[in-house]
Amino acid sequence: MVRKRILQLAKYATGTTAVAGVTFIEYRLLHVNDVTVALSLLLVVLFTAASWGLRSAIYVSVISTLAFNYFFLPPVLTLTIADTRNWVALLAFLVTAVSASHLSERARKEAEMANRRRHESERLYGFSQQMLVTENLAELLSRIPSDVTLFFEFTQVALFVSERNRIYRSSGDAKDLPAERLREAAKSRELILEGTGILYTPLMMGVRSIGSLGVCGTGTLPTRETIEALAGMIAIAVERAIALERLTRAEAARESERLRTALLDSITHELRTPLTAIKASITGVRETPGMTGEQIEELYCVIEEETDRLNRLIAEAVEMAQLDAREVKLDIHPYSIRTAIDAAVEELSQTLAENPVQTDLPESLPMVRMDLAYITKVVRHLLENAVKYSAPGTPISISAETDEGILTVNVADRGEGIDELEQSLIFDKFYRGRGQRELVSGTGMGLAIVRAIVEAHNGRITCTSQPGYGSVFSFTLPIAY
Repeated sequence: MVRKRILQLAKYATGTTAVAGVTFIEYRLLHVNDVTVALSLLLVVLFTAASWGLRSAIYVSVISTLAFNYFFLPPVLTLTIADTRNWVALLAFLVTAVSASHLSERARKEAEMANRRRHESERLYGFSQQMLVTENLAELLSRIPSDVTLFFEFTQVALFVSERNRIYRSSGDAKDLPAERLREAAKSRELILEGTGILYTPLMMGVRSIGSLGVCGTGTLPTRETIEALAGMIAIAVERAIALERLTRAEAARESERLRTALLDSITHELRTPLTAIKASITGVRETPGMTGEQIEELYCVIEEETDRLNRLIAEAVEMAQLDAREVKLDIHPYSIRTAIDAAVEELSQTLAENPVQTDLPESLPMVRMDLAYITKVVRHLLENAVKYSAPGTPISISAETDEGILTVNVADRGEGIDELEQSLIFDKFYRGRGQRELVSGTGMGLAIVRAIVEAHNGRITCTSQPGYGSVFSFTLPIAY
């Protein structure tokens, strides 16, 4: 308060000095006529009004009128006016000065208001851009109070969302915006100005209130229009995020149902086949008299093979669940990719009996960072997949190359190939090619497991294929330095 008074006195002193300076120059040095003096003093009044406001301008108008009368209207150096026309001139000067001050003050205030609204519009635009950054509802609700504080320079901001019945604050110690007042503001549907610098406004979507916003600031609050626009933006952003969350949940539910159906269909089909073979073999041993030892041994081999198949199906399902939950801990060390490829080829020696494997691995290949057991499993899955979709006698090629710190391994077959539309889907769980679903057995989990393992190694897996010419599966691993 004291500082404000000192500032006002300084303005009065400066105005007095300006009037005295103009008077001295034109009375002592220039000896100009009355009209020139009046216009000069009027310029001082206008400058004062434009710079410091109406109060200072009226003060300067009064002392300018006194100076004009005392030094320039006869009789000079007295406040007496002899000629009636000089009274008219003096009164006209005073009225003109005060009127011009008022008009200048109004123009200054309108300019300030225009600048203020321009700044507020820029802040609203920046805030709206910031709200578009995220579509996650929880993150959006947590960020809105801090973003409002940042863009509009409030000290405290609180957001109440009716659907969640929860209050989000810009800071944990914000106590000037009580929860009760925020809930009341959401129900009142009117802007509430409370105390100095505290304001509550509802968040309206049409005629429906979805919450409220409370702000507290030490300076001048934004205009009512800006507050309403801010509340409208927040309401739209929150409602949009809620709608997206509901849509995401609905899509997730549909996807879960689709996966459940696919899993049941796949498991039903894949489990029924080995169970049927096991059941038939056991029935044959029990109910067929006179079977030779060789025949019985053959049925036992069928039971053993189908049991192993069941175990493999269950193991794949468990492994896929562990990879999805990120419960697998990788034992990563520098290894040669040749070690994993040789181990996979040796494990599948019987499976690859009719499809020779051709390897093209340069001797200068660097070591890569990997979990040997899991990368061996990746190569094994890719080789098994290549055998499934390749004609007997056609070779399978394995090659590797390096580029900018990355090792790329390629597994190529000469099978039927994959349609371009399906190439982006074959790595999804339980997905199997439309043309091979009935011809080749499988659960559709092999390539999904491969992708999960490769991505856990910070690599990528892709497929390049042309129907009728085969497919190439490529995965990358980081080189060990």
